[in-house]
Amino acid sequence: MAAIAPPASAPRPRGEPIPTIASTLEPTWIRWLLIGIALTFLTLFLFVPLVAVFVEALKKGWQTYLMAVIEPDALAAIRLTLLIAAISVPLNLVFGVAAAWTIAKFDFRGKNILLTLIDLPFSVSPVISGLIYVLLFGAQGWFGPWLQEHDIKILFAVPGMVLATIFVTFPFVARELIPLMQSQGSEEEEAALVLGASGWKTFWHVTLPNIKWGLLYGVILCNARAMGEFGAVSVVSGHIRGETNTIPLQVEILYNEYNFAAAFAVASLLALLALVTLALKSFIEWRLQESGEQPNGGH
Repeated sequence: MAAIAPPASAPRPRGEPIPTIASTLEPTWIRWLLIGIALTFLTLFLFVPLVAVFVEALKKGWQTYLMAVIEPDALAAIRLTLLIAAISVPLNLVFGVAAAWTIAKFDFRGKNILLTLIDLPFSVSPVISGLIYVLLFGAQGWFGPWLQEHDIKILFAVPGMVLATIFVTFPFVARELIPLMQSQGSEEEEAALVLGASGWKTFWHVTLPNIKWGLLYGVILCNARAMGEFGAVSVVSGHIRGETNTIPLQVEILYNEYNFAAAFAVASLLALLALVTLALKSFIEWRLQESGEQPNGGH
């Protein structure tokens, strides 16, 4: 006897919601409990500390706040922080695009090793990252004697701080672009090459428009980490006041001197940076969703 085929289900009218399996629905009290736990955690560990920074910064009035921000050492720290970010972020952008292009568009021996090396700063303490450069460029390091002989200063100067910042921030752009490029494939680039476009034209007119929002997303995260980095930069900076102190290092010095109003005033600059970064991040995530791209949420 021939088997009777089950009746075909009627097509669901357009706009009708997809029915939800009852077994996946949690009781209302569990949902409210989970929401309450999440909000309590965010309040205690995010909102309260963030508000406390601004409250303490403005505790003695706007005049004290402005005096702390425009104090010469604070201005030097701000300038140095911006300089380090202005150098390290573009270099990481170039590296990130090149690494993502190589990993997403080509198959080669050692690809997994390259991916592991890109993730290395995520698993290594920033302090260890700074010590690596001390071992390389310190007075007793591998290249220390040669550098001293040629009067080249890397440690306790801007070059060492830039190197340490690049090390801790270089995965951000690459790790944002790799899954995005892999999901897009290489059909459009291959079509452009077949039609006679050069490699540069293919990149500028095909690849870059497809990854522009993911690229900007990675750059924003990289810049935020570069300006807020403490551990690696602290090891190689030498803490020379007015010369090698970034904003985070200046906050530490002021706090250790019990100058709490000035410490929180300078710290509020980093808090404002975090808020701006969050706003830009949310905007770009929205644009990524609008364009059908998906940001890599692992950071």
